[in-house]
Amino acid sequence: MNFKHLHYFWVAARSGGILKAGEQLHTTPQTLSGQIKLLEERLGRKLFRKSGRQLELTDDGRVALGYADEIFTLGAELEAALRQPLGGPRLLDFRVGVADSVAKSVAYRLLEPAMDLEVPVRLIGVEGKFPDLLAQLALHRLDLVIADEPLTRRISVKAYNHALGTSPMSFFCAPALRSRLQGAFPQCLHGAPMLIQGAASSVRQQLDGWLARQQIQPRFVGEFDDGALMTAFGREGRGVFMSPSVLEAETVAHYGVEVIGRSEELVEEFYAVSVERRIKHPAVAAITQAARGRLFHA
Repeated sequence: MNFKHLHYFWVAARSGGILKAGEQLHTTPQTLSGQIKLLEERLGRKLFRKSGRQLELTDDGRVALGYADEIFTLGAELEAALRQPLGGPRLLDFRVGVADSVAKSVAYRLLEPAMDLEVPVRLIGVEGKFPDLLAQLALHRLDLVIADEPLTRRISVKAYNHALGTSPMSFFCAPALRSRLQGAFPQCLHGAPMLIQGAASSVRQQLDGWLARQQIQPRFVGEFDDGALMTAFGREGRGVFMSPSVLEAETVAHYGVEVIGRSEELVEEFYAVSVERRIKHPAVAAITQAARGRLFHA
């Protein structure tokens, strides 16, 4: 494969068309189209199709774009690594996947110690679904995955769980909504508007059972995989929401909400999943030690 042709395709796909790509690459649209056509002939697949006056990716084009993204991202990383001053401290690339069900504030506090190592670290963060991140871990595209559930045997990935800690859950709402809630916690949740985590979240599954035991039926007005979006709705008074108690002071200060109650029965767990049984990677060691020694211990 001619990687120059692949690069032309990649720029055209990312810039939104042949004309813009030609401007970026300082070449004519005719030359660019010809180079991409040679790539299509080499692969035996059409990568673009016409849609009116525009070009859009075919299904094969989207597959090729995914691989091209990885190829040229790695190329940029290779160039950056080799351009480091000779004899100076070598930059440590640390690739981390964060499951989208983990609160971003928790993820930051977990990952922060990796940035304080004596060796300079470049953190490369990826967010996604837990199974997708595990697949990247298995291919050694990630060094670590942060999740709110452990790796189970049903997922055929050779990796190991490193428990970081647990946190009970606190319930929050805007002051205006709190004034309308009736009774003490948790009975005040009965009939109240509530914003909840998505079905894939481990704490959501606990919540359903907890509400049934308490004989409480809130009005679920929103369900979110993105905890930051859920908190944004909660800040505006759209409903009661949950967040780990370890973030309680931060949530109150940043979003202007009130704590209306806590439950020790609802517990969110956090895990670091890596291919190392015994942790050797310095950034992973810093994360696990700080989480167990400071964040969740406190």
